[in-house]
Amino acid sequence: MPVKKITSARVSQLFFLALFLVSFLMTEYRGSDRIAAAVNGFFRANPLTAASTMLAAREYVPLLLPGLLMLVLALFPGRFFCGWICPLGTILDLATGKIRKVGPLRALQGNLKYWLLLPLLAAALFQVNLAGVLDPIALLLRALTFFFHPLLGETVRGGWKSLYGMIGDRRDLLDPGYHLLRDYLLPFRETLYPLAFLSALLFFLILFLERYERRSWCRRLCPLGTLLGLVSRLGPLRRVPAKLCPDCRGCRELCPTSFDQELLQTEECILCMECASNCPSKRARFSFRFRNYRLSQGAMMERRVLLGGLLSGFVVARTFRFRDPEQQALLLRPPGVRSEKEFLKKCVRCGECMKLCLRSALYPAFLQAGVEGIYTPMLMPRLGYCEYNCTLCGQVCPTGAIPDLAASAKQREVIGKAVLDKNHCIPFAKRTDCIVCEEHCPIPQKAIRSETVELIGFDGSRVRVKQPYVVDELCNGCGICENVCPLEGKGGIRICALKDRTPLREPSDTPPVATIT
Repeated sequence: MPVKKITSARVSQLFFLALFLVSFLMTEYRGSDRIAAAVNGFFRANPLTAASTMLAAREYVPLLLPGLLMLVLALFPGRFFCGWICPLGTILDLATGKIRKVGPLRALQGNLKYWLLLPLLAAALFQVNLAGVLDPIALLLRALTFFFHPLLGETVRGGWKSLYGMIGDRRDLLDPGYHLLRDYLLPFRETLYPLAFLSALLFFLILFLERYERRSWCRRLCPLGTLLGLVSRLGPLRRVPAKLCPDCRGCRELCPTSFDQELLQTEECILCMECASNCPSKRARFSFRFRNYRLSQGAMMERRVLLGGLLSGFVVARTFRFRDPEQQALLLRPPGVRSEKEFLKKCVRCGECMKLCLRSALYPAFLQAGVEGIYTPMLMPRLGYCEYNCTLCGQVCPTGAIPDLAASAKQREVIGKAVLDKNHCIPFAKRTDCIVCEEHCPIPQKAIRSETVELIGFDGSRVRVKQPYVVDELCNGCGICENVCPLEGKGGIRICALKDRTPLREPSDTPPVATIT
């Protein structure tokens, strides 16, 4: 059997997969306040992200211009993003040779891919952006962020502790190796994420589909690939010959996506060039045909699929958003998010902000904001808090759902407001001094202060207790007070979300607040 040639597409695939993984590792806190490079570039060049976000926001988002350009480019070289760039597609190509095939899965054949893409785009028209849930790059990134990278960190750190215990006094010999791994490979902190197993399950399900046919996810389900395929049908790039050669038919074995039938399915061709590079008779080639141009041949969605998909998008939008997000139970969102509704329009659920959060404050939501809010970041102060001088989450957000702000501006952004629970707070409930929240408040003027009051103790004597109070004009809801509260379980102070997240005034504009002692 002749050896298959390594095509330019395969070289490009490996390059972009390496770039994706390196960018993923660089999307991490390594001691610098600025992120030099991040994996968000793959989302900004993602046509599905660009289309769904701009449709939902009903505005042009400059950060997503590369995605629009990629969509326009699909008119000429076709669905090349899937065969040359997409990291998930590359992983499938590398894994598929190890998986024995049992034949196409009948349930996935037909127009199912259009029933996924069209409702997503139609829902975006009604300002419900759910494309990130099924976007291939988001699926891969969430699996890495929430499951594989933390698992790698836990495994390596545990193994290194075991090695330290085994070699005893010579453990210093291992320090350079551990420092190298810690500085360039391992996650900055040890964190367990909700929905980690769901993220990994979806990734393994995509791999499992390779059991039935090569690139089963790409040709049967992927909404990004379906969008690019629809656009590519309008372009002039054509494969010659368009059908299988009757004396060879070898392209059927070489092609990972397109030759389900005798005729090449243009919207499924990922331009891998396997057929052209390995054709024994050198007949197969790709060329642009501008003269006598006509639309590509092959099966196209039926009218009922188009209308049904658009109607399904309306139903999905109304089902997933049965009331205005501003009227739902509010969540604590990352700093700079002022409107829940606008945030949900732009968030692509990539998980980059959660991966970078310096104090482990951000975690993926499940149903706390309804189905529409799944995988969106929310702040959980009992588990972590927003570092006062940190601006990392805004730097890596690919769509601007979390704005990239200077530290001075971010410090004035309101996440929520601290509220004392006098039934639990130690000075109120036990009449004992506790000023932990005041001591840790990072606001220079102190948003949490204390006043000394005289009370009747539980034994009937008079006691003087320092009781905290919150200065609302200064509090930005960073959550450190709730995080450090010494009470077990529910804290004596908690951060409450607000509908009005108007930024705090400049320090010079803040009216003086009298201090009670």
